[in-house]
Amino acid sequence: MEEDDDDQYKQQVLACAFGESSDSSDDALYPAVEEGEIYSWESVEGIDGLWLCRDFLPEKHQNLLLSAIHGEGLFTESSYNQAMRFGDLPNWAIDLSRLIQKAVCYGETITLDGLELDCKEQQMEESGPLPFDLLWREPLFDQLITNVYKPGEGISAHVDLLRFEDGIAIVSLESECVMHFSRADQETYSHKAEGGQDGSLVKIPVLLNPGSLLLIYGEARYSWKHEINRKEGFQTWKGREIIQKKRTSVTLRKLCHSAEDS
Repeated sequence: MEEDDDDQYKQQVLACAFGESSDSSDDALYPAVEEGEIYSWESVEGIDGLWLCRDFLPEKHQNLLLSAIHGEGLFTESSYNQAMRFGDLPNWAIDLSRLIQKAVCYGETITLDGLELDCKEQQMEESGPLPFDLLWREPLFDQLITNVYKPGEGISAHVDLLRFEDGIAIVSLESECVMHFSRADQETYSHKAEGGQDGSLVKIPVLLNPGSLLLIYGEARYSWKHEINRKEGFQTWKGREIIQKKRTSVTLRKLCHSAEDS
């Protein structure tokens, strides 16, 4: 594929989807794509439909996003650690959704055979961080959860409710943690692994660093539970124990609409 043709294709896709630059309250959350800017994506081995962009938000934009979140006054009480929005999302969340679309369009992934796929090639191969039928739905997301976790707080293993459509985005802020994924259809199943035994519960760890974006769809969304276990021994990555600190996460989903609503 010719580089000029590919760049033109990306610009046409984005212009069609986004129009002019965002007119929301904080344009810094919706920056223009700079020349040569590429988002790197990696698939999580063993789980179809689970993709991670480790450098989705640079530190500056993480701070702007945190300021926008706390500027709504949602967490003025120390006892409050979760806030939800349905339907019309705040401007910063709309900007974040548009930036997710850009990250997929301006992304490169490494396939199992070592080939790099760009936006147009992913569309033709029907692969990549998010299928195009989900990426270009309108709206991309209409439900928001913001969580603020204190050190030691996590989330129990679960699959998101079926009241939400396929395609979920999780943005991590402030501190790193390890999220574990396990099969939802059975508590234990036979699995041979280095140092493991048959019949043990398989948990696949994913390191979520500050500024990372996790996209979940298909098998990963419906057939795998995800959790953040803060018990001793679970928050380790490649032999390193992770120091537990305050962590903020933003989860974006889309509600299923009944036939009466369509």
